[in-house]
Amino acid sequence: MTTSYLSVLFLGFILGIKHSLEPDHVIAVSTIASKSKKLWQSTLAGVYWGIGHTITLFIIGIIFILAKGEFSTVWAMSLEFVVGIMLVYLGISSMFFYKSYLDKHQDGDKTSLFKSMFIGLVHGLAGSAAMILLTMSSVSTVWEGSLFILIFGVGTIIGMLGFTTLLGVPFVISKGKLGVNRFLTKTAGAVSFLFGVYYIYNLGITEGLFQMWIP
Repeated sequence: MTTSYLSVLFLGFILGIKHSLEPDHVIAVSTIASKSKKLWQSTLAGVYWGIGHTITLFIIGIIFILAKGEFSTVWAMSLEFVVGIMLVYLGISSMFFYKSYLDKHQDGDKTSLFKSMFIGLVHGLAGSAAMILLTMSSVSTVWEGSLFILIFGVGTIIGMLGFTTLLGVPFVISKGKLGVNRFLTKTAGAVSFLFGVYYIYNLGITEGLFQMWIP
């Protein structure tokens, strides 16, 4: 590998960490971390989100690099719109379907982890357009593009791992205090709901996505 390409990979790693901490990512994963019974579960939620996110980016990225295609604005914005719907759903779920720490013992830990991975998969769809443009402007071969996306993915996993670990601390500490835990969980849900509504409004009305859908 040349020094210049190693620099590109390092840049991809740093951008991956930065990308993981975008508001819609953080807010979505916070609704999952709020349900953690132990800190390592919160940490794994971030890891699974990053894996799901990377899988989607890698598959779509490689397809477009091979096809040398372009991602239309309507499709890119429509995928972002799906993220807004997901944020609203996660918010409603946390606010109105709250389960106490004792209730959570009946739930499988794998369910929450795969839910976190699914959220990552959806976010990967929404971020694929920007990732494709970034990759195609940074590399010259499919192999280099593949490695760049994977390194970017490692950055997102590490970034989200660190954030969800910190985020999980107050929820784990308050697990035995039902009132506090309920308040924190519902607050995370409210933030997700409100941000999701804003996200949808901004894409649909402000940026004109609804008009783009009309033939």
